Order: sequence, then C-alpha cells, then structure tokens
Amino acid sequence: MDLIETSAVLDGDLPVAEFRAHLRLGTGFADDTSGDALLLRYLRAAIAAIEARTGKALMARGFRLTLDRWRWADSQALPVAPVTAVGAVTLIDAAGAETVVAADRWRLVVDRHRPQILATGAVLPQVPTNGAVTVDFTAGFGATWDAVPDDLREAVLLLAAQYYEGRTGGDPIPGSIAALVARWMPVRVTAGGHR
Repeated sequence: MDLIETSAVLDGDLPVAEFRAHLRLGTGFADDTSGDALLLRYLRAAIAAIEARTGKALMARGFRLTLDRWRWADSQALPVAPVTAVGAVTLIDAAGAETVVAADRWRLVVDRHRPQILATGAVLPQVPTNGAVTVDFTAGFGATWDAVPDDLREAVLLLAAQYYEGRTGGDPIPGSIAALVARWMPVRVTAGGHR
C-alpha cells in the first residue's frame, strides 16, 4: 500500500493570523508578518501530528492510494477520512497500461471514521497479475479552516503553540491535546468481522 498526497493545502489557507493572535504576539511593529514563515512551519507540523494521530485529513486535498491487491474481494477501506469524493479507480497491468474502472462497478461509503469502496456487484474488479490499482480521492472536512471541527482546530493551535514555545516535553501529543482529539481517533473493531 502506498498513499500520497496529490494536492496540498496552500499557505494562504492556513490560519496564520489566528495562530498569531493565539500566541498573543506583539503588534504595532513595522512588519507584524515577518515571522509568518516560522508560524506556518509550526502550524503544518501540528496539523501533520493531529492528522497522523486521528487518521483524518483536516483540510480537503487530493490523495492517491496504490495497492497491489484489494484488502477484501468486495471492499477496500480508505486510510484517510473523511472522504468526500472518489475521482477514479484505475487498474494498472504489469506493462503499465491503465484502465479506468467504470463508476458503476464500485461505490463510496461515506463515513467520518471509516470510508470504504464497495463493490456494486459481488466483487471489486480484479487487480491484474503483477499489476496494481489506484484510487484517487479527496479527503478532508472542507476547503477552509472554518470547516475543521472546533476541537480539532483548538488541538492544532495548542500543539503549534507548544512547538513554538519549545515545550512539548518530549511527548508528541500532550495529554490535554490528546483529550481534544480522542473522539476522532480511529475505532478498532476486531473479532466481529467489521472491516
């Protein structure tokens, strides 16, 4: 399995002004935005940590999942949530030739925690021998920072502030921040057949 981002959140879409206000940085200087590059780095680091912890893409962007086989014959869980759209499912044979799978052969199950591709028939299209399948999809709560749930926005700002102040104490996600993201953690169900 290989997961890559096919698009990125632009710097201008990140809440730099909100983060600056959160830090209570002084104002009135000739250039209040001179430290924005550093603030952006801490915001991106905090967003990456929260996304890794929760399995959620906070802001919408494109992803490509590449597999050498389906996890199950009739379904495939997507590793990032929430998924808002699947652009294409493409089979790639051993020679590299690509075939886009007709959209009526699969469907997206929208779920904030566990989105999946399901076969509309008995099974998903067979992955070619020595080939692969790619799933191009968009994941995230929305295109703007305001679309991110309040508790996750607060967790990002708190963690970014701790990075800024150099006070993480070696704990990648301190307890107070972990409490904010707890309800967004992936649910692991075993022994019941849930995928």
